[in-house]
Amino acid sequence: MLQKPFRAPAYPLITIDPYTSIWSMSDKLNGGQTKHWCAKPNIITGMAEIDGEELYFMGELNNGKKGMEQISVEFNSFSTIYIFNGAGVELTAHFTSPVLPDDMELYSRPVSYLKVDVKSLDGKKHDVNVVITVTSQLCLNHGHQCPVLTSEVKLGDGLTSMRIGGQEQAILGKVGDGICIDWGHFYLTADGDSSVKRVRAEDFHAAQITTKLDTASNNKALVLFAYDDIETLIYFGKHLQAWWKRDGKTTIEQAITSAYNEYDEILKRCNDFDEKMYDEAEKAGGSKYAELLQLAIRQVMAAHKLVADEDGQALFISKECHSNGCAATVDVSYPSIPMFLLYNTELIKGMMRPIFKFAESDAWPFDFAPHDVGTYPILNGQVYSDGVDPNHQMPVEECGNMLVMAGTVSRAEGNADYVKAHRETLKKWADYLLGHGVDPEHQLCTDDFAGHLAHNCNLSLKAIMGIASYSLLCEYWGDFAEAEKYMNNAKDMAKDWVKNASNDDGSYRLAFDRPGTFSMKYNVVWDKLYGTKIFPHNVIQSETESYLWRLNAYGMPLDNRADYTKTDWLVWAATLFDGKEHFEKMIEPMHFMYKVTPSRVPMTDWYSVITSMQIGFQHRTVQGGLWIKMLEQSGIMKK
Repeated sequence: MLQKPFRAPAYPLITIDPYTSIWSMSDKLNGGQTKHWCAKPNIITGMAEIDGEELYFMGELNNGKKGMEQISVEFNSFSTIYIFNGAGVELTAHFTSPVLPDDMELYSRPVSYLKVDVKSLDGKKHDVNVVITVTSQLCLNHGHQCPVLTSEVKLGDGLTSMRIGGQEQAILGKVGDGICIDWGHFYLTADGDSSVKRVRAEDFHAAQITTKLDTASNNKALVLFAYDDIETLIYFGKHLQAWWKRDGKTTIEQAITSAYNEYDEILKRCNDFDEKMYDEAEKAGGSKYAELLQLAIRQVMAAHKLVADEDGQALFISKECHSNGCAATVDVSYPSIPMFLLYNTELIKGMMRPIFKFAESDAWPFDFAPHDVGTYPILNGQVYSDGVDPNHQMPVEECGNMLVMAGTVSRAEGNADYVKAHRETLKKWADYLLGHGVDPEHQLCTDDFAGHLAHNCNLSLKAIMGIASYSLLCEYWGDFAEAEKYMNNAKDMAKDWVKNASNDDGSYRLAFDRPGTFSMKYNVVWDKLYGTKIFPHNVIQSETESYLWRLNAYGMPLDNRADYTKTDWLVWAATLFDGKEHFEKMIEPMHFMYKVTPSRVPMTDWYSVITSMQIGFQHRTVQGGLWIKMLEQSGIMKK
């Protein structure tokens, strides 16, 4: 279902993984350069030579370039579609990245599409040459760092292809946040009557492909964008390749050819997924909620990379985009899980495997969970806060996160078989929460950008839900006495929480020792979804009623310390309401923010509720948390 009225802050064009994620950050596709998610130029241009007149439909109109008139832009979950007019011709540019979360093979295949259609507006036949140019910026960290080699690639099946890559192939040689890949090769491919050549564009070396069309009999062309990273990650000293390469036989040429042959089928599958998701989201939370999910899904998927470990098991590795570049960050995975609980729990297991591996190794000396296992793309152990420095960890936060992730996966699958091998580790983490989660000392948490805080009420809620999640796991393992013990502990902690966190107005505090303060109590949402009833309904009801007092033009603040919010936690907090009406009231200002914000970036999750301006963060997988209302609607978290 295409969305016409929703002006996106940035439009996804090619979304494959954290390195190949290219966006238009303008209202018009020919209103500015195409960019990497981190805002570095990743310039792709599109030009239509119509009866000899050159008109650009993609890329910045500089140096005297003339542009087609953009008539519309629409998007759904996997496609962004532009329509242009010029010189008697209508041109449609239909970008699709088939990153379906329920198909690991298709998601992993590093190929995106551009379908170009032309038709006559004046009834006359027009000859059209569609020219797509990709610059060396797509395969370098910065534009002129080394010579670039281009070569024609023979694919067959009526396909013409050009490969472009840096001469210096320092594979897996860089780590960090705003880093673009500078190893491997970008492939530009087209069908039909096409030709390729090497050119210079925007002062960069480039590969160019030209496809001949006409508006009478040959009016369509399919362009494919692909990236072969050769090697993807270093995982505890081992070099790993992408999931699509795990058989050791599939080549990038085969992947491109298969993607071309399957285009029609894949496009239908993408549209079917989108329509089903939209209908379910609209039923759960309204049309504005459904539109937010459509905008978020490609970003969420492209903030991860899927690889196979040495045993052939899936590793679904997030990059902590626009933050510190950490890999497999637990408190980035935790907010993302609602989407994957609905569509593919194997991907959540792929998030957890690196954490279990590291936590159960001799390299991790603590009785609580680690924060991460490296800086993307090098996963050799935690790097956050100097690795194993005992003074800069997130113990309650990450223990609670991992326990809830384990509990929710088990609820979704109806068994706890996957995590049974890690039972000793999970028990150790649950016991840590029993000892430290009632009234957490001065600890870091996922909201540490707001300042470090002792006696954090929301962090205590996470501990309670982590312990409750461990109780659910014990039930699946058939240890009912242990399950009862931990659930009773969670309920006792909840009683203390209600007493110690209460304000006089029915709301609950930011910190136990700070009367009159407030914060979103998003972590307690699992009590509602599990149906465990650890907290009295009237407590949650009075807390959520206070949220309505605090709404600003663009949403509710995260807490009383600043005028900014977090989108994932806002939707979790909104899900605490009974029914749909108040949920929609909470969501509407956030939807409005994305339509009007001057911050033209892939969906930020941290912005001012007063100005609509981005505070920080973009292109982050935490937007998977927006699916939590749909998760509630599905009922799969209840036994």
